[in-house]
Amino acid sequence: MKKKILIAPLNWGLGHATRCIPIIKALEENGFEPIIASDGAALHLLKKEFPKLINIELPAYNIQYAEKGKNFKWKLLFQMPKMLAAVKKEKRKINRIVENYEIDGIISDNRLGAFSSKVPSVFITHQLNVLSGKTSWLTTKLHFRYVKRFTACWVPDVAGVENLSGKLGHTKKYENKITYIGPLSRIEKKALPIKYDIMVLLSGPEPQRTMLENKLNKELKKTDKEILFVKGVIEPSQQVEKVNTITYYNFMNSEELATAFNESDVILCRSGYTTIMDLAKLEKKAFFIPTPGQYEQEYLAQKLKSEIIAPSCKQEKFKVSKLEKIPFYKGFKDVSVAQNWNELFSLF
Repeated sequence: MKKKILIAPLNWGLGHATRCIPIIKALEENGFEPIIASDGAALHLLKKEFPKLINIELPAYNIQYAEKGKNFKWKLLFQMPKMLAAVKKEKRKINRIVENYEIDGIISDNRLGAFSSKVPSVFITHQLNVLSGKTSWLTTKLHFRYVKRFTACWVPDVAGVENLSGKLGHTKKYENKITYIGPLSRIEKKALPIKYDIMVLLSGPEPQRTMLENKLNKELKKTDKEILFVKGVIEPSQQVEKVNTITYYNFMNSEELATAFNESDVILCRSGYTTIMDLAKLEKKAFFIPTPGQYEQEYLAQKLKSEIIAPSCKQEKFKVSKLEKIPFYKGFKDVSVAQNWNELFSLF
């Protein structure tokens, strides 16, 4: 009998789900039976990637972003009671899943209630320090109150100085719980001819995803460059539309996305950590527009700008002319390491 491992990524943008793809594949290759548990777009994406695997719907956190960056933190705080209620419901459902499906282990990517005292439970995060401005000390402390309930914590980064997450994923506290497993990416670098001058990759919760889509549509019409525009909207069927020099996709699967990344000269996107891991694996050049008010993305964009890796700007200040800065930045370097899945999975 294969051991059953529950994989539960957070549905907050698509990054948590996509970085679980290499883990699911590694579990299958190492003789485990992965079972997928999530909600919304994250669950739909993984169902498309792994149609033969059992999938289970978990309670939705239903977190929405503010339309204005200055209100981001306060809107999240206002939604906190709803989120904590969802975490409690999630915990109860996880207990039932563990019993009904005879689960042998859990891997949670940022789902705070996806753990069980009955089986080894792993929490995946790149945020050991949760940035929230002047309240960062408090959000970090509250976050780790949940993390310490798990058997282990895996950070998808390297421990050394040349890392991707900076102060987000590196702290001297809780060292006995943390294992750096190296960056996770579902994409492989391939020597393909460049087909697109710019690839736009959108994701993340509403309304900010749509707001950026509208902003970029307006600006990119001013250029005659060949552009691939992936909206990051998971729908029942794929939609493709060509308008002048811009080719629009509502979404792409992993194989299509890997090809598109490799065929694109530069990437225009949010400074989400999963996208950063993909860009590093591919050693690409990029331009970042962090989600307004999201401290994590703003920090990562500023970090990479200061390291002369990639330029960035605020959403409201973006102009297509700003893309001319990209050649003056060195781009990403691959910092990935060979993952020892046997050793990591020995926990189960």
